[in-house]
Amino acid sequence: MILDERLEFADALAINTGGANTYLLGDVIDLQSPSGGPVLQDIGLGEEIFFVITVDTLFASATGTIYFQLVSDSVATLLTSQTVHFATAVDATPFDAAGTVLAAVALPLGNYERYLGVLQITGTAAFTAGKINAFLTKDVSKWVAYPNAVGA
Repeated sequence: MILDERLEFADALAINTGGANTYLLGDVIDLQSPSGGPVLQDIGLGEEIFFVITVDTLFASATGTIYFQLVSDSVATLLTSQTVHFATAVDATPFDAAGTVLAAVALPLGNYERYLGVLQITGTAAFTAGKINAFLTKDVSKWVAYPNAVGA
């Protein structure tokens, strides 16, 4: 998988360990064209681009729930009038292990506002540990090893 530093939201970034709330995680990508023109709507420039979130370090919480959203907004804080483009499922249990893929989805079509980023939504109780990687890429690693069924 090829990664571009400018398309990374989080690289082994610790999740927010505050209580039940919504938090901005990591970097925000400015979608306005460098010349100051309109906001780019075709983010992949004619090619499919994927939004990926992976677990870097196991999450820990006694009773908390957590999920993540890819959002855009007119302000860089992403907490004013954001547009939600994708959300992971709400998970109430710790994830399997580092490397678990929480999302690997083609960037949804739609109207994007100027700033693009990732929000963490924590419910019920705080998390005490956990780190994620979140980024955009044109090349998603989807290869999976399966047991050989020959002779079964």
